[in-house]
Amino acid sequence: MLYSLIETAKANDLEPYAYLRTLFTRLPSCETVEAFEGLLPWNVEIESLVKI
Repeated sequence: MLYSLIETAKANDLEPYAYLRTLFTRLPSCETVEAFEGLLPWNVEIESLVKI
C-alpha cells in the first residue's frame, strides 16, 4: 500500500515524503468522508504539504 501511495503522489507531482508526512499528520483528525477525500493525492495542494 505504501508503494501505491508513493507512486500516486509522484503521478500527481507531489514530493512523496512530504505527501506521506502530510497524510499521516492529518489522517487522525479526519471525521468525514470529505475530509478523507481531501487527503487523496489529486486533491492535495503542493502549498499545503507539511514542510520538512
